This record gives sequence, C-alpha cells and structure tokens, in this order.
Amino acid sequence: MLRIGLTGGIGAGKSTVAATFAECGGIVVDGDVIAREVVEPGTEGLAALVEAFGPGILLEDGALDRPALAAIAFSDDDKRATLNGIVHPLVARRRSELIAMAGEDAIIVEDIPLLVESQMAPMFPLVIVVHADIETRVARLLRYRGMAETDARARVAAQATEPQRRAVADVWLDNSGDPDGLAAQALRLWQQRIVPFADNIAARRPVPSPTTLVPADSTWPDQAQRILARLRTCCGHRAIRVDHIGSTAVPGLDAKNVIDVQVTVESLAVADELAEDLLAAGYPRIESITTDVAHTSDLPLWEKRFHASADPGRPTNVHLRVDGRPNQQFALLFPAWLAADADARAEYLAVKREAERAGADGGIAAYADAKEPWLDGAYRRAWAWADDTGWRP
Repeated sequence: MLRIGLTGGIGAGKSTVAATFAECGGIVVDGDVIAREVVEPGTEGLAALVEAFGPGILLEDGALDRPALAAIAFSDDDKRATLNGIVHPLVARRRSELIAMAGEDAIIVEDIPLLVESQMAPMFPLVIVVHADIETRVARLLRYRGMAETDARARVAAQATEPQRRAVADVWLDNSGDPDGLAAQALRLWQQRIVPFADNIAARRPVPSPTTLVPADSTWPDQAQRILARLRTCCGHRAIRVDHIGSTAVPGLDAKNVIDVQVTVESLAVADELAEDLLAAGYPRIESITTDVAHTSDLPLWEKRFHASADPGRPTNVHLRVDGRPNQQFALLFPAWLAADADARAEYLAVKREAERAGADGGIAAYADAKEPWLDGAYRRAWAWADDTGWRP
C-alpha cells in the first residue's frame, strides 16, 4: 500500500488532481467529504458544534448552516481552533476506517485540506501540494462557489502560507492555468512516479542509486528535512537520533543526487524491528548491505542495516547504525570535517570524480570501491581534526 498526502489551499484546484488520480485507479479519501459526513444531522460532531457555537449555526431542518458557522469560526483564531478540535479527530477516525477497508496493493490518496496546519505531512511517503496564487484562488471562490470576497479572503488567510506548504511538498503542482493543464500534470505524475513507487514498495525494490555527480543543489538540505521528519515519525522513540549525512550534507559539494540519512538506534535488533515500518514509509531494506567496511578486522563495530527509497523521484539511502559505534560516529563526523576543511573537500571531490568514471562501467559497487582507499586515510585525518577542534557528535 502506498499512502499519498494531497493538499492545497482553498480554491487551488486539488479536487481536479484527486479526480484524475481516482480515474487512474487511486482510492481517494476526501477530507472535505468526510468533514461533511461527520457533522450531518444526528451525529456527535454536529451536537458538539452546536454546544460550542450555539443553535444559530443550524438551518431550519436541523442541518448545519455552513456559512453561518464559517462566519463565526473564521473570524477568530480561538474559535477556529475550537472548530478544528471538534472536527479533526472525527475526520481522522473515519479516514482510518476507510483506509482499513482498502486492499494491500491500493494506492490511497488522502485529500486533506489542512494537512500542513495539522502537521500530518511526515505521515506520508509522498506529499503533493497543488498551488495557485492568492488572487487566482479568491477569484475562483467568488466565481465558482459564490462566496463573498471578505469570506473568501478570510478563508485563504486562515490557511497555511505558501512557504509553509513548500516546506512539506515532495511534489509542487502549479495550477495557475486551466484545469486540463493541471489534470495533464497529475496524469504524468501518476504514471511516471506514483505507480512505479507503489510497484517498488510491493516488490520491496529500491530505485537504483545513480553514480553520476551533479552540481551541488541548495535545496538538498530542505529535501533532507522532509525525509528526516518522515523517518522520525516512522521510527518514533526507537530512533535515538536521525541525521542528514553524506556528501549532500556538505554545503557546496558536488555529489550524486542521493540524500543519505542515518538513523541511530540502540541495537541492530531494534533496526530489524523497524524494517516493516520503513517499508511502509517507502524505504525497503537491502539485505546484501550489512557492513560499511567489508575488510575491517572488527566487523561488529561496522555492522549496520541499510534501506533505500522506492520513490523514483527522490533517491535516498537510510543507514541504521548502533549508537556509539565507529561507523555511527564517523558518519556524523565526516560531513562536519569536510565542511570545515577546504583541502579535504577538494581531495574528496577529485576522488569522487575518479569513482564516477569507475561507476560508469561497474555500477554503484565499483563507485564505492574506488573511494575506499582514500576513505581509509580520511578516517584517521577526520578524527585528528575532531581532537584538535573539540568536535563531538
């Protein structure tokens, strides 16, 4: 099963994306639809709203007068928090029921208007944000939903900002054009990324790791933060710490376009317990990689568990290492040392260029082997730097 979080501001057009995914076979769990269901006449949700906001939010037939409720709730932060505190738990419970009824091979698209505001983004292996600028959204609300402009602007202002949405977005769909253009974007996304992602999870198959270096990307740290949040949520208290490591954690260093992350655990037994949870989060385990340095004389000190992303749009390596062991410590030290030592950084880039040539013929294993002799010496040099500077993980 692959769960996708779909969100966007009111009037942004996420309903078009949801409809496209549904036509492709996705099971859409619509937060707006559920939110209406849980406050229908006779429900505990509607009773709680009347108790909080008074009988003036009801129509003559006893149904919820949504404009009346909106006029109250969206005029005040505390009242909006009260509304969310009533509706969100009921929606979450119903959403869980619908997901439980889906098959194991399903692609679940959870359409959640307030995904960012409710801090749910790390729960999903993939988060898609549909965006349109504020004026476009307001114009759509006036034209297609018949809202008053003041109400439309209040609704928009009450939701997450563009920077807040960008911070959680694995995919950003621009809907500044027409619905057909947005639907075409959604269809390409479904075919080129979502279906392969779901297939890879089902097969417990990671995407191949690239061996080609690319120029340093200033967005790598932001991408890593989304992955770290996802892994912290997935691992919970079983992770002692989760860190962005490797070359993409070194500012300005050209690297393979792969985010490396280290999950520090108490023992390899804990790492083994996490395998299925990591698979559900989009990171199948690679059984063939169990150590960092194959020729070391003390293998237990270099043992690990290794997972990699099934998402073709974001190659990621997840290294699970035991707290305090040399490989766990060095993974934290190495990017700190490279960031501080320009000469070492230049040397390593040259080594990576040689490894790139080896990898072109022999793949990722040849790439790694080509770096190994230099890394042996780098281990001693990096710890000497740590001793001189007082660096500690």
